[in-house]
Amino acid sequence: MKRTSVRLAAIAESATLAVDAKAKALKAKGENVIGFGAGEPDFPTPDNIVEAAVAACRNPAMHKYTPAAGLPDLREAVAAKTLRDSGFSCQASQVLITSGGKHAVYTAFAALCDPGDEVICPAPYWTTYPEAIELAGGVPVAIDTDETTGFKVTVEQLDAALTPRTKVLLFVSPDNPSGAIYSPEEVEAIGRWAVEKGVWVLTDEIYEHLVYGDNRFVSMPTVVPELADQCVIVNGVAKTYAMTGWRVGWMIGPADVMKAAINFQSHSTSNVSNVAQMAALEAVRGDLSAVAMMREAFSRRAVTMHRMLNEIPGVSAIQPQGAFYCYPNVKALLGRPLGPNGTVSHTTLQLADTILGEAKVAFVPGEAFGTPGYARFSFAMADADMEEGIRRIHQWVTA
Repeated sequence: MKRTSVRLAAIAESATLAVDAKAKALKAKGENVIGFGAGEPDFPTPDNIVEAAVAACRNPAMHKYTPAAGLPDLREAVAAKTLRDSGFSCQASQVLITSGGKHAVYTAFAALCDPGDEVICPAPYWTTYPEAIELAGGVPVAIDTDETTGFKVTVEQLDAALTPRTKVLLFVSPDNPSGAIYSPEEVEAIGRWAVEKGVWVLTDEIYEHLVYGDNRFVSMPTVVPELADQCVIVNGVAKTYAMTGWRVGWMIGPADVMKAAINFQSHSTSNVSNVAQMAALEAVRGDLSAVAMMREAFSRRAVTMHRMLNEIPGVSAIQPQGAFYCYPNVKALLGRPLGPNGTVSHTTLQLADTILGEAKVAFVPGEAFGTPGYARFSFAMADADMEEGIRRIHQWVTA
């Protein structure tokens, strides 16, 4: 008899968290490691949000169980924030507060997928999506994209991937890891395709406020209102408000899907931490001034990182349009001796491990995102550390 279930034994470790943990372990041993692994704002959570949590700690009502779907005030506030920020109107009853955006993603797939249902996943994709789909019984179907198309999928590709088992299209804009953003016209075209084909859309909007230059975020069910009855939105406070450790996300969808999702959560986690929910309430009710400050810093870093990566021989990257990642093509660094030791890497997994060991720089290899030959670099970090880390890789490549 197996000691571990087949279902859980098949789960791969989160590559982004593994890289971050390895970098932190080396730092703990005294190594001067610069880590580009974790997608986490380097800013502290704004003071007003922290103070709201402190007040919640002192409120005895927050020491008890609360509704599994979330605090009523927070569900109302998320519905209001969604209308304010993306123009999508929903009722508080359509909102489920979850233990972070990752939990919202899994709950959404659990609510939508029966065994064998196919979920179209444009690659590169965030490392957790395929695992969440498979845990829910679904089958991830990858569609490859690359820098020649701006890492964006086309309606023609969606048509080619469509089968009688297709249930859901995963849609992410701004995208992790590529930093790509679909134009309003592209979002509308894909939304109308989904309506025509009867395919559900799970749209992850966690990076909605991290958009740079002339690019613009639009929510698919807003530009294609007919999609609302076959669309689930996932989002959270982690990226926008520098609250990754608070673990508050949410899921929005049609009433029947949300009823099933809420029932599921009532038996799995019950309510999210009340203190964290009260902090999230302060965040989503407040203005976006702190968000604007962080976005300005990220925008500046995006330009700097893009320039510095493209100055490395054998590395090419497109300009990030959103989120806080560069996703360069590093295929030209494979299969040849590099660095002072003349090390040859045949995969980006090997390249990442070699650069961590020899240059003391950590990044996530493209295998984690379904596109070997690429690498994800987060610029959610101090400018000086970011520049030093890219400089080290440049010096290692040209040694």
